[in-house]
Amino acid sequence: MAETGEEEMMSAEASGFSDMSDSEFLEILDLEEANELGASLSKPGPSSELSRKDDKPISLPNWKRRLDILSPMERFHLKYLYVTDLSTQNWCELQMVYGKELPGFLTPEKADVLDTGASIHLARELELHDLVTIPITNKEDAWAVKFLNILTMIPTLQSEGCLREFPVFGEVEGVFLVGVIDELQYTAKGELELTELKTRKRPLLPLDAQKKKDCFQVSLYKCIFDAMVQGKVTPASLIHHTKLCPDKPLGPSVQRHAQQGGFSVKSLGDLIELVFLSLTLSDLPVIDTLKIEYIHQETATVLGTEIVAFDEKEVRGKVQHYTAYWMGHREPQGVDMEEAWKCRTCSYTDICEWKKGGGVLSSTLEPQAKKAK
Repeated sequence: MAETGEEEMMSAEASGFSDMSDSEFLEILDLEEANELGASLSKPGPSSELSRKDDKPISLPNWKRRLDILSPMERFHLKYLYVTDLSTQNWCELQMVYGKELPGFLTPEKADVLDTGASIHLARELELHDLVTIPITNKEDAWAVKFLNILTMIPTLQSEGCLREFPVFGEVEGVFLVGVIDELQYTAKGELELTELKTRKRPLLPLDAQKKKDCFQVSLYKCIFDAMVQGKVTPASLIHHTKLCPDKPLGPSVQRHAQQGGFSVKSLGDLIELVFLSLTLSDLPVIDTLKIEYIHQETATVLGTEIVAFDEKEVRGKVQHYTAYWMGHREPQGVDMEEAWKCRTCSYTDICEWKKGGGVLSSTLEPQAKKAK
C-alpha cells in the first residue's frame, strides 16, 4: 500500500485467512523405502488410544456415530473449506478427518518441519514487500485485511509484476473454497504463471503420490483464480457462504491502513464492492501455466520443478467426490492397499480404523452415510 518497491502487505496471520500451502508434514519416503516397507492395512495398531505430548491418552474419536445426524461441515462448524483440506483428502482422507477430530496433535518432529517450511515461505514473501500486522477483533476485519491486500496486488498484476501470497476464494461444485497462491508472475512469453513452493526435508523429489496431491492443489487454485477474474465469483455467494456482515463498520486499525492505501471505506460492504469492481474492471488474464517448485529445506536449493497439465473436468470430478464426504453423503476413506506405505509417517496410524479393518472402516463404528439429495 506504499510506493512501488516498498509495498507493505498486511499479515496473513493477523487476518486468519492463511492456507497451509506446504506439505512437509507428509515426510515422504523415497521409492526404495516405500517398496521395502510393504506396510499392511490389516495390521492392528498397538492401541486404540493416541498419546499427547504430555503422555495423556486421547480417546479414539468416533466421527461415525453422528454422521447420520450431522454432516462433517455441520459437525466441525465449518462455513467454508480450505483448498488444502481437499488436497489433503487427495493424499489420505482419513488423515485429514483425524486432523480435524484431534486439533493440536502434532509430533514435535513434524511441527519443526512445518515451522521450517513456513520460514522459507516468509523469506520469499519478504523479498517483495514488508509485512504489517493489523490488530483485528472479528471475522469481518479478518476478511477486510485480505481484501485490502487484493486491492494492492491488482495493479501489480496489471503491470505484469510478480506477486506472492495472493488470496483466492470462490464456489466450486457447490462448496466455497479459500486459499493462498504462493506466487504469480509472467513468463517471457507474457503468460501468467502460478508457482507453488513445496519444501522438502530430504534432498529428494517426492514420489508420484505426493506430486499428484500437489498438482490437484494448484489446479484448484487456477479454477478459483480464473473464476475471480472472469467475474464468476459474486458478493452474494461470498456473503452467503461466509456469513459475513457487510454493514459492520471496519475496526479503527483496518480503516487507518485502508486510508493510508488510498481506499475510502467505512464498512466491509464498501470494501467488498470495491474489490469485486476492481476485479471486474482490471481485465486480468486467467492463469496459463501451473508449476510446482520443490526446495530442500536445509540448503534452500531447488530440487526440481513440475509443470502441471490442467484438466478442469478431472479436477471438478475430484472436488465432487471429496465434497460428498463433507456434505455427509458418504463415509471417509483411507488409502488404497498399494499406498499403505503412507501409514508409516502418519500420526494416527495406531488408531486408524481403516488400517485395522484391512481397507474398510470397523463394522462396529461404520456410519450410515446420508443419502445424496
